[in-house]
Amino acid sequence: MVRATQTEIEEAVETLRAGGLVVFPTETVYGLGANAADPAAVRKIFEVKGRPADHPVIVHLDDPRYLHRWVSNLPPVAEQLAAKFWPGPLTLILPKAENVNDIVTGGQDSIGIRVPSHPMAQQLLKAFGGGIAAPSANRYGRLSPTKPEHVRDELGDAVQVILDGGDSPIGLESTIVSCLDNTARLLRPGFITRSQLESVVGSLAVGGPVPRSPGDRRLHYAPSTPVEIVDSDDLEARAGELLAREEKVAVLAMRPPLHTRRHMTWINAGKKPDAYAHNLYSHLRTLDRTGCVRIFVQSLPQDEKWAAILDRLHRASGMGGDALELSVS
Repeated sequence: MVRATQTEIEEAVETLRAGGLVVFPTETVYGLGANAADPAAVRKIFEVKGRPADHPVIVHLDDPRYLHRWVSNLPPVAEQLAAKFWPGPLTLILPKAENVNDIVTGGQDSIGIRVPSHPMAQQLLKAFGGGIAAPSANRYGRLSPTKPEHVRDELGDAVQVILDGGDSPIGLESTIVSCLDNTARLLRPGFITRSQLESVVGSLAVGGPVPRSPGDRRLHYAPSTPVEIVDSDDLEARAGELLAREEKVAVLAMRPPLHTRRHMTWINAGKKPDAYAHNLYSHLRTLDRTGCVRIFVQSLPQDEKWAAILDRLHRASGMGGDALELSVS
């Protein structure tokens, strides 16, 4: 079990109470945290990330019993989902309480809440005794960090306190479900699948323009190098077109290359969705650093187990949320 020392937790709590920022691990990705009840502190998150002011942040709690501080009411579908999946990689969009500042909600009447299961996140939240607003600890629109070194690469000296929990176990952001008007609506696929959600609340609506939620932009979770999704049979041919011009290319595939080529970096990520998801952002970061002009990603199975990965790759390539419907079982 990954836990922080008492000294590390005390430093993190003091930083949060003083209005500073703390990076901490969750089971999904690393979060950039601020005291959710301190608007000036939350504003620092937006400044460090370069995040648009209308983009809401998720508030993390250690236990659902503190929901009343943040939400005006708990719809029955939310109660069912919370009972089944919290603590865990599920964010629920709920009606916000009157006292919640607009900086947290992006000016909306709703708020995103999550109770993470990561032991170090739980340590921090329990010791802090309040809500921590925390989007992923990276520059806005870029790849989420799944290791402490990713955070340092992205944010440099902008954050002094980083709790090191090693690799994020899941490696992709949480599943987001809106529960407004007592209607369960899947806004972002994640580790918890649509089938799992529907086993609790029945038929689930999918997508929609409102409410706005984290990661809902068409280009998001993206490396600096352009990403292109390519069928398996076309990988070598597409890479060859650029290699013929002496340009460097990178490939993320589910298989090894048919042959190695100079100026081509190829990562075989395998065919197991959990392992692929766990390593996805690390692999994309590695390929992004090769100096290539394009990252070709092998198209993935149209399968519920791959829905969250498909969603992130579609956004990384600028295709947006077109993969959301693929979360159908």
